[in-house]
Amino acid sequence: MRRVVITGTGSISALGNSMDELLNSIENRVCGTQQMPEWDKYKGLQSLVGAPVTLPDIKTIPRKMRRSMGRMSLLTVFAANEALKSAKIEHDAITNERYGCVAGSTMGSAEALNDTFETMLPDHDLSLLSSMSFFKCISHTVSMNLAHYLGITGCVMATSAACASSLQAMGTGFELIRYNKQDLVLCGGAEELHPTVTGSFDILFATSTKFNDNPENTPRPFDKNRDGLVCGEGAGILVLEELEHAKKRGAKILAEVVGYNTCGSGSHVSQPDREAMIQCMNSALMDASIKPEKIDFVSAHATATLQGDTEEAAAIFEVFGSKTPVNSLKGYIGHTLGASGAIELAASIEMMNKNTIYPTLNLDDVDDKCSMIYHVKTKLKKDIKFILKNCFAFGGINASIICKKYE
Repeated sequence: MRRVVITGTGSISALGNSMDELLNSIENRVCGTQQMPEWDKYKGLQSLVGAPVTLPDIKTIPRKMRRSMGRMSLLTVFAANEALKSAKIEHDAITNERYGCVAGSTMGSAEALNDTFETMLPDHDLSLLSSMSFFKCISHTVSMNLAHYLGITGCVMATSAACASSLQAMGTGFELIRYNKQDLVLCGGAEELHPTVTGSFDILFATSTKFNDNPENTPRPFDKNRDGLVCGEGAGILVLEELEHAKKRGAKILAEVVGYNTCGSGSHVSQPDREAMIQCMNSALMDASIKPEKIDFVSAHATATLQGDTEEAAAIFEVFGSKTPVNSLKGYIGHTLGASGAIELAASIEMMNKNTIYPTLNLDDVDDKCSMIYHVKTKLKKDIKFILKNCFAFGGINASIICKKYE
């Protein structure tokens, strides 16, 4: 099997429109959660906080391209531009049948879906819809628009698995290259912030509702005072390449992908399952042919839901014990759902290369039910060679990926 490396990263989030801004904000313990006063008009919505992006100038994207793009596709383009620049790849150099893209999201553009129904339903008049509405609403809108924008003619796929979407995209890209189907794949995902998205979690009693007046204190992964997730938005794109392909063009290699697994829990549509999480992490370790003690750092999914954090902590303890450092980045950028795996993996790779693990933000008092693992509460300097990133989605969809420092 061929070796797969990461040569470029790009992100856009509540903490800025680049990887540098993201990492600088994490370094300075900045929380991207804000009050969302414009949501007051929505009846029944309990969580009035979110982690929004300040969108760059969209006119830098040609109108012909952006007219089919909802907000999440626009976010993806900005992240992809940074990832390609990071990898030192020109746009016109990737129109090759051996170069593809795999990108996912929870669903189509929430804003576009909302606008479509608000326009159509009062008079049930389909003629009022624009010709581009469909392309913003479809479930593969992110990968389709990214491929169209870049002229990609290789494999184009969409992973739609809620919070596991972009990590499944990474794993799919890894396997496409590993098994000689592609030489280079842009992988990741995106999500946009909208009251209907927060409302979906609100109905399930999964959102943070007690910090509407002091948003910088939520979400609180693994903390005993956590009360649910905060929806964020953003996009993360990583460039995956076959090792010899990357070396031939003189690329700087940021990390090597060495193991991946995704699995279902088969037990409950909304309740997390520690046994499935354990299976997922162990299978990723088996795929990488390494023992648990080789992992130097676990980037947890840890969304700050009551049961989710408890189950993941128990699963991590079962696999890694109490000596492997663990953090969650949700306290900084909220839960970016379909984008979370890619954004957080990109940040974790930077941590690996800096031999620095940043702490979990808002973790002031560890919940007793989560206390069995090694929580990073202050910046930790450590020699890091292997990292494992988790994403565990509603619907019982689990994904874990392992990256190694390239030497």
